Amino acid sequence: MLRFLYETIIGRMILKLLTRPALSRMAGNFMDSGASRVIIPFFIKKNGIDMSEYMDESYSCFNDFFCRRIKPSRRPMNRNEDVLMAPCDGLLSAYPIKDGLVIPVKGSRYSISDLLRDRKMAQRFQGGTCLVFRLCVNHYHRYHYPVDATKTGNRFIPGVLHTVRPIALRNRPVFKENSREYTLLKTKKFGDIVQMEVGAMLVGKIMNYHQEAEVTKGQEKGRFLYGGSTIILLLEPGKVKIPKKYFEMTQAGQEVDIKMGQKIGVGNICS
Repeated sequence: MLRFLYETIIGRMILKLLTRPALSRMAGNFMDSGASRVIIPFFIKKNGIDMSEYMDESYSCFNDFFCRRIKPSRRPMNRNEDVLMAPCDGLLSAYPIKDGLVIPVKGSRYSISDLLRDRKMAQRFQGGTCLVFRLCVNHYHRYHYPVDATKTGNRFIPGVLHTVRPIALRNRPVFKENSREYTLLKTKKFGDIVQMEVGAMLVGKIMNYHQEAEVTKGQEKGRFLYGGSTIILLLEPGKVKIPKKYFEMTQAGQEVDIKMGQKIGVGNICS
């Protein structure tokens, strides 16, 4: 189906309708309704979800289930103040930021300024690192702060919603066109970090909980509703040490399975 939508003329015509925010809102309204509960058991079976990892709760609708809470024991958080932890479950790709280009995916490139729509801010991350966490539908869909920080307000950028499946990445500038929301996290040990949430096809909402605030490492930042999604971290040059294996695996075309709370880097700033 995705090949038809993204790689045929008729499919692309249909895609223009499917990616309109109005359709996403309609789908979101259904997923918020009690009628959507019938989907839950089929979704669990189809995607092989291990429900023993999650809190034993009843769900009033599919979206309640989709952003289900995980048992804390299943996602231990690395509390070392020098450690940058993963903000979410996902498939990780790591890219050095060079010449303003951040994410080369299947022949396409996405610039920092396109992502942020802020050329001055984008320049600050030249020579730094971009970490991309691609969430699949079976992943835990709440996300957290990776460090203690002073958080600026959220900036929401509306866009056309596309799936984050690889076939879409080959054919559309997905991260440029999708709706997204980001904030700047000001930290003592890791410099400034951009944490961005990217919506995908049929994601009706990116639900962030806070505006300007003092936030703590591991604190829940927000959650996605139905659909695959993406979290992006932008790191300033020289501020965080990221293991070379992540870059090497990305260059080899492999994504790394990461769990929320896992160590993914170390601060490079002396206290």
